Amino acid sequence: MIDHLWLPYTQMKTQESFIHAEEAYGTTIILKNGSTLIDGIASWWTACHGYRHKKIEERVIAQMKKMPHMMLGGIVHDPALNLSKKLTDLLDAPLEHVFFSESGSVSVEIAMKMVIQYFQNCKQPEKKKFISFNNGYHGDTFAAMSVCDPNEGMHARFNDSLIKQYVLDIPSSQPDFSHLDNFIESVSDHTAAIIIEPILQAAGGMKLHDVGTLERIARLARKHNLIVIFDEIATGFGRTGELFAYQHTNIVPDIITLSKALTGGTLPLAATVASKKIYESFLTEDYEDAFMHGPTYCGNPLACSAALASIELFEEEPRIEQAKEIEAFCKASLSDLLKYSIVKEIRCMGAMAAIELSRPTDLIQLRAYFLEEGVWIRPLSNVIYIMPSLNIDKSSLEKLIKAIEQIIQKIN
Repeated sequence: MIDHLWLPYTQMKTQESFIHAEEAYGTTIILKNGSTLIDGIASWWTACHGYRHKKIEERVIAQMKKMPHMMLGGIVHDPALNLSKKLTDLLDAPLEHVFFSESGSVSVEIAMKMVIQYFQNCKQPEKKKFISFNNGYHGDTFAAMSVCDPNEGMHARFNDSLIKQYVLDIPSSQPDFSHLDNFIESVSDHTAAIIIEPILQAAGGMKLHDVGTLERIARLARKHNLIVIFDEIATGFGRTGELFAYQHTNIVPDIITLSKALTGGTLPLAATVASKKIYESFLTEDYEDAFMHGPTYCGNPLACSAALASIELFEEEPRIEQAKEIEAFCKASLSDLLKYSIVKEIRCMGAMAAIELSRPTDLIQLRAYFLEEGVWIRPLSNVIYIMPSLNIDKSSLEKLIKAIEQIIQKIN
């Protein structure tokens, strides 16, 4: 019975059927009717080690027997302490201070609040606007929506209710960069930060921009006294072929947001990691200069334990190499699809492969076709993509690619 359940991104009146999952292991989803699906999107890109990895399960169970939750207001615990240390060890200096929350959207809200209050604490309260980019997606809460692409369908109806930010095209030429430089200069007196998904804009259509572009955007931000925020909720933890996407570059952001694969797809957890410069602006004798934010379940011990186990798997198992192998396999296997007129472009990076179609398609029908092929793939707009677990086995990956080929032939 689904009478009382309201699903995300779903028109409940017209949706004819719902897939009922009963169990999951590795990259396989077992449905209630006994059939199985190969998961091509790792539960919205979270299950980087596949489902039910023994190490993560054991760590969560052990923590459950000790302490399932403890507030972080005025009290600390080992899982949060250890995870904050582990994350800052993985990240480059000066990213040294971790604020936990439960979801990616909230981690972006926290980053934006941190930046606004940073400038207030630095006696520049007028700096409170943000620059972001078209095709960008940063979450579904209100501040996060304000820095998303305003033309994106999911959020368009809320545009009149959002704080107006500066949402620009990502520059791709010297004139574009000159224009961006001039624009930032013209608004820098009241603008606080630039926020961008580094290299891969995921929910906006799996769009890629190159390393040099990202570096130049960050340098322009700093030239005009803007904070640099990298939203690595989707790109973090090996997805692009490095542990974090910014590590393809010579740039370290002032703030980074993390979630999705942070716990290996096990429990909700997010982190907003700030530089020492940001953090120290909150350290005064005035209580009101402290950061006034506190999600109830921030730093949940179960979620932190899962994240610690997940990070250890990156150290013990060859996840980054596996991501690079997925990229090579997808590039070789998908290139022939360019012969079909409906295929506009193929983009591959790390454990992500996207086929952009030249015309819109019926998404409901397209998803049904994939189910018939025994795979769980959910296209975005005119983009068919896969972002599977990093340790997906070759036969399962081949099945995903074969299903895409079958559907492209069917709709061409």
